[in-house]
Amino acid sequence: MPRQRSIALKLNGYTDLPLGKIATIVTYLEMRERPRLKRLPAQPGWALERLRDETARYRALFRSVGEDWLWFSRLHVTDAQLTATIGHPDVEAYALVIDGRDSGLLELDFRPEGECELAYFGVVPEAVGRGTGRRLMNEAVRRAFRRPIGRFFVHTCSLDHPNALPFYMRSGFTPYKRAIEVADDPRLRGALPLGAAPQVPVLGPLQTTKARQPVARPRKPIAKRPS
Repeated sequence: MPRQRSIALKLNGYTDLPLGKIATIVTYLEMRERPRLKRLPAQPGWALERLRDETARYRALFRSVGEDWLWFSRLHVTDAQLTATIGHPDVEAYALVIDGRDSGLLELDFRPEGECELAYFGVVPEAVGRGTGRRLMNEAVRRAFRRPIGRFFVHTCSLDHPNALPFYMRSGFTPYKRAIEVADDPRLRGALPLGAAPQVPVLGPLQTTKARQPVARPRKPIAKRPS
């Protein structure tokens, strides 16, 4: 069998992207053991509600949390695919509810054997800077390490909130890898409004007959909360 030669990619310098594409630097992080969590006082009106088949509520919360940062992956799947994922026994998706309003999203994926991925994590713009993210991260760590896992991992990218990467590192995650991700601009496909994420200019022609218009962010749960 011929010996395979490793080919070193030459990635120095600039690489042009076709119109309609976006690119981001992805940083992968991991946590090998549970860190010591700072005890926080109880927060009245604060609850985590499990999401299993509430696809409309999940999508509204996903958009509210991620629209400013071009979150799009869950906007392209069907309701059946989304239900199969968040309803899986080894996936825990939660809505953070504060005073009756959906204010954050937490999704833990235990499907990798012996590991847990922090698949989605974030709070709505109105909750940023109020300590909500820290409380939610503490819950994420507790719930992840309730199972016998050897690694808790997450990835973030340069399109995300500028404080996301340092926040994960302060939370006990250690960076171990970088990658470049290239994707179609979801605004040109109509998955997000053209006005989303103005810090990333739209470059390219629309791929849909009518782009989505900005919608009001949901301030109350879309579906009736489970009893």
